[in-house]
Amino acid sequence: MSKRQRDSREYARRMRMIQERTTARKGRMRRATAAIATVLVVFAVMIVAKLGGAGGGGGGEPASPFPTGAAAAAIVAQLTSVPPSVLDQVGTGSAAGPGSAATLPKAISGQEVLTDGGKPLVLYVGAEYCPFCAAQRWPVVVALSRFGTFSGLTITASASDDVYPNTPTVSFHGSTYTSDVLTFQGVETSSRTRKGGSYTPLDQLTAQQAQLVQKFNAPPYVDAKSAGSIPFIDFANQAVAGGASFSPQLLAGMTAEQVTAALADPNSEITKAIAGNANAITAVLCKITGGKPANVCTTPAATAFQGKV
Repeated sequence: MSKRQRDSREYARRMRMIQERTTARKGRMRRATAAIATVLVVFAVMIVAKLGGAGGGGGGEPASPFPTGAAAAAIVAQLTSVPPSVLDQVGTGSAAGPGSAATLPKAISGQEVLTDGGKPLVLYVGAEYCPFCAAQRWPVVVALSRFGTFSGLTITASASDDVYPNTPTVSFHGSTYTSDVLTFQGVETSSRTRKGGSYTPLDQLTAQQAQLVQKFNAPPYVDAKSAGSIPFIDFANQAVAGGASFSPQLLAGMTAEQVTAALADPNSEITKAIAGNANAITAVLCKITGGKPANVCTTPAATAFQGKV
């Protein structure tokens, strides 16, 4: 073999070695690049999950701007267990002041008692965006809690872009109510979240509920000026209430925690409004339940509105 041939073969061998090394190096670089990319993707996913779960929302859900969990449960517990002594001391509160006749439940005559499962039915129709509904839910929950038990109430507020923005309240959406003496249906037709020109829908009225609203949320059962408005409450077709029983302005700038804390003080203007109107509702509930339970319907709170509702 000539020197030229040997040199040629040596050159070819070296070129193969160089190519093999280059190929190996490129393979290592590709694997390293892929590993780095994988790490970056995982890191990005972790950041998104962390941001999405911030504030206790978990599961990628946005954090609620209102109390949830134990904090919400504490608020609901206070609201649904206002001391009877406070309710008795408040009596009519500010619910019997000038002009109160227009906001108190109005008795209906000549109608059969509306029942569900053999018990008188109370129907509430409102919406989460509505500040007047937000105000009215406070006395409704206080009164109904004397006759039964709520489950699933959530803390919320009226819409931020409506009058009396962010009025603190609870929502009946998704909640249930159990009682030995009456039934309750709480309907929230819309949320507080605007989408386009309206608020996103929540609960849909049943055919029976729609018929009741059409018939009783109109003259002569409610004032012509408030006909068709919310909130609307039908007390077993024996009484109706349209609109809020006090102005949402009373709760302006407050949180749900502050409202429930105020309910411990019978001299608070908030308590006079909420507890006073709760006592008016209690008086109506005692009528439709035939005075049951007696330990509620014979109290000064329940009898404070005798002859007024």
